[in-house]
Amino acid sequence: MANKDLNTGGDPNDVSPFPGPAQPGKVITTLVFDLGGVLIDWNPEYLYRTIFSDEKERNWFLSTICTLDWNEEQDAGRSLQEGTEYLVKKFPEHEASIRAYYGRWKEMLGGPIHDTVEIFRQVKLNTNLKLYALTNWSAETFPVALELYEFLHWFDGRLVSGEEGIRKPAPGIYQLLIDRFGIRPSEAIYVDDNLRNVIPARELGFHGIHFRSPEQFRKELIDLGVLRA
Repeated sequence: MANKDLNTGGDPNDVSPFPGPAQPGKVITTLVFDLGGVLIDWNPEYLYRTIFSDEKERNWFLSTICTLDWNEEQDAGRSLQEGTEYLVKKFPEHEASIRAYYGRWKEMLGGPIHDTVEIFRQVKLNTNLKLYALTNWSAETFPVALELYEFLHWFDGRLVSGEEGIRKPAPGIYQLLIDRFGIRPSEAIYVDDNLRNVIPARELGFHGIHFRSPEQFRKELIDLGVLRA
C-alpha cells in the first residue's frame, strides 16, 4: 500500500490499536467506503455551470440527456465511447455538450471531502479494521482518480463496478465484495451517501450507514466504538 504513514510522519504499526467497539457482543472488523459523495466530491454541475449559464437549461440537459442513469451504464462497464456515441446519435444537436461529459470529466471533481478523509485516516492509524472501497465508477475514469487522490491507495482492497461489469445496488456486487475479500458482513460497516445502495448491504448483514455529513458519520462510528469521542 502506498504512503504507509498517511502523511502524518508516523507508521500506523507504531500506534496502539483501538479495536472497539463499545457495544457488548458486537465485533467490528471491517469498514467499507463508498467513494463519490463520501470521500470525493463529484458533481456534473461543476462542469456544466461553465457550459450552460442558464440554470433551467442546465437542469434540463442533466435530467434529460446526460442523466445519472446514463452515466451509471458506464459505471456498469459500458465504454465511454459507446455511451457517448449513443447520446450523440440520439441528440445530435447537443453533440458538443455531450462530448464534454467525459472529455472534460476532471472538471466534475470538486476534490476530497476533507473531513471524511480525516476520519478515514484516523481509522487507518488507530484501529485494526480492514478497510475497503466499493464504488460505482467507470473503469476508464477511475485511474484518473487514483492519480489525483493518494488516499485511494490506503485501502486494503478496492472493488470498482466498471471493472467488474456490475454496479450497486445489484446484490451481486456486494456478494462479490464479500467473497473477494473474505468479509463477514455481521462484523462489517458499509457507508454510502445513497440510501438505495445502503439497503442491499443491510439485507446481507452489514451495519449500513447512510452518509449525510462527516459529523454524522463520525458520531455513528463513535457510537459503534470504532472511534473514541
